[in-house]
Amino acid sequence: MNRSEVIETLREDAPGALAELWRRADEVRRTGVGDDVHLRGLVEISNHCVRGCAYCGLRAGNGKLRRYRLGEREILSAAEEAVRLGYGTIVMQAGEDYGIEAGWFSGVIERIKGETPLAVTLSLGERGADELAMWRQSGADRYLLRFETSNRELYDRIHPGLKGRPSDRMAILGMLRDLGYETGSGVMIGIPGQTYDDLADDIMAFGELELDMVGVGPWIANVDTPLGKG
Repeated sequence: MNRSEVIETLREDAPGALAELWRRADEVRRTGVGDDVHLRGLVEISNHCVRGCAYCGLRAGNGKLRRYRLGEREILSAAEEAVRLGYGTIVMQAGEDYGIEAGWFSGVIERIKGETPLAVTLSLGERGADELAMWRQSGADRYLLRFETSNRELYDRIHPGLKGRPSDRMAILGMLRDLGYETGSGVMIGIPGQTYDDLADDIMAFGELELDMVGVGPWIANVDTPLGKG
């Protein structure tokens, strides 16, 4: 589809009009991954975050949140439990937490890869090139980083930048791919001010980024955030 066709499809609301699209999507799914269900063990290793995103409950300014950060033994225990339950992948997720020191975490990855058969997926926000390369060399297989919206003005409104550190998730996704990660990203739907044109641009970006995984979720602002209080 070209961009105009994508917009037309997004606006379609006639019952049954998208049946052929669903059929084609299911065919791609079956060809790509078959009919098996692949289990991923999601472990939230920290809820600290340096960011001040206007909708996310982990934002640095949320003083109501009780913060935690898992240690190596706790993470390894979760990995062992994932193996026991038959999971094939452990997904380690956190806010953008620089208390997760890169060298220490590299050792955790190496232990998981050396002591279990699990694939390792990371979702730790925007990290430096050296850190991402180190984790890849330690055995991390996949990295998830949502760009949330391809509309830069909309992105900046909900994701205030850090002083002296511009956010360019598109560039980071390209770097992750170059490092050899299987790369995943995605967007939110329903962001205040978002348009069908924005969503069409998001969909076109999925293809341009050559993503291995795409996640799409609804806009839900936490009640203890600037955009969740109205």
